[in-house]
Amino acid sequence: MAGDWLAQRRTEVAADRILDAAGELFAKQEAATVGMHEIASAAGCSRATLYRYFENRDALYTAYVHRESYRLYREMTDHVASLTDPRERLIEGMLASLRNVRESPALASWFATTQRPIGAEMAEESEVIKALTEAFVISLGPDEAELVAHRARWLVRVMTSLMLFPGHNEADERSMLEEFVVPIVLPSRQATQ
Repeated sequence: MAGDWLAQRRTEVAADRILDAAGELFAKQEAATVGMHEIASAAGCSRATLYRYFENRDALYTAYVHRESYRLYREMTDHVASLTDPRERLIEGMLASLRNVRESPALASWFATTQRPIGAEMAEESEVIKALTEAFVISLGPDEAELVAHRARWLVRVMTSLMLFPGHNEADERSMLEEFVVPIVLPSRQATQ
């Protein structure tokens, strides 16, 4: 038998433990202020061990955001699974995503306005967030790949904008989405259904 067949699983468990510890810290303070030494201490490991799994803070942040993005995407798609009207899927999907991020102290800290809002930067740069948003746009109805990519990028910007500058309440945000997002994101033949 060649090698340690459990090595990969142990690596995943250790990385998840580190990301869980980081999430606990993000829930207590703004993500931009959390340092690697704090994460190592919270995870119960040395900084050397932490750097074995994540070469720098940006790599750790990226891994955390990607893990949470997949989780949020699953929750959102489960929430809108029974909706067949593309307009309602779009609005409910966006509102559910906003709600889920806001209700998570660890994720909400990424959009804190007293420090640089690293959540907006991560959302713009993440290939995972881009792919998941494009998948959601495609689920609303078929369209040209270039338009899907453009609309997905715009949706990410709308979401980050609403995280940084929220509406008065969910009804206000729903109204904004209906008036300004639906006509642009949905192909014209679907917006009128």
